[in-house]
Amino acid sequence: MDSRETLDQELEQILKWEKEQKDLFIWDKIGRLPFAMLDKVMPKAIKQKIGDALNEVGQYVQNGGKFLIQKKKVAKLLQEEAERSGYSMKDHTYRLEEDAQAEGTAKIHSVENLPLEVLDRVADNITESRTKFAAAQGAATGIGGIVTIAADIPMVMGLSLKVLQEMALCYGYDPDDPQERIFIVKCLQFSSADIVGKKAIIDELAEYDNPDKQVQVVSQMQGWREVFNSYSESFGWKKLFQLIPIAGMVFGSVSNKNTISDVAEAGKMLYKKRLILQRLK
Repeated sequence: MDSRETLDQELEQILKWEKEQKDLFIWDKIGRLPFAMLDKVMPKAIKQKIGDALNEVGQYVQNGGKFLIQKKKVAKLLQEEAERSGYSMKDHTYRLEEDAQAEGTAKIHSVENLPLEVLDRVADNITESRTKFAAAQGAATGIGGIVTIAADIPMVMGLSLKVLQEMALCYGYDPDDPQERIFIVKCLQFSSADIVGKKAIIDELAEYDNPDKQVQVVSQMQGWREVFNSYSESFGWKKLFQLIPIAGMVFGSVSNKNTISDVAEAGKMLYKKRLILQRLK
């Protein structure tokens, strides 16, 4: 188990990262300028794809949607990294539910006896893998401009949700839990919010594990469509230059890579912060 000193140092780094998000404010404002033009030139079919992708987010909040991943894969990555680092995950592997109705599902593993450095390495490896995949996907769907970007939008949204689920699992949280699905959506929102939005989300999540506060967070998420207006704008302008055939390969690759990288970073930091605060208690 990490020492209190180590936990305090890690928490200090996360708080520093939260403050650094303010530096993104100017670029965020500049980046959203093309959105008004994008709204005029983007075909109705593309707008519909963005809308459909956001509807999938709503479905995910309600029942998990189709984005739930195989937990055993992440558990295996944790076990392998733990063994390479000289730690054991004995008695902390997955067990299948005994309930016949839950056949084929698995319980969340425990990371209680694993230090943060092991969890961080697995999270970083997943991030690297997913960003490479996103870059290749963006390049492939950027070839045909308007024609192929329609396929890219739901893919990026799905990959964003999946990588956040993997970040949750890395730090010992169960993405099947409805409460965790809301936290994941908050991480997704954080990754594209402006400085005001980021501060509000950080404040909301500060006491996320407080039972008295959880009801308020759930209530706020009932209007998730409004919450994602800002996400839609941020996501939309990133796709502006991807509408250009061939040249869209470069823009698509960079855009998708940055999107998944930002999402994964937000998930890692926010979930890690929760785990540190729990361990400090």
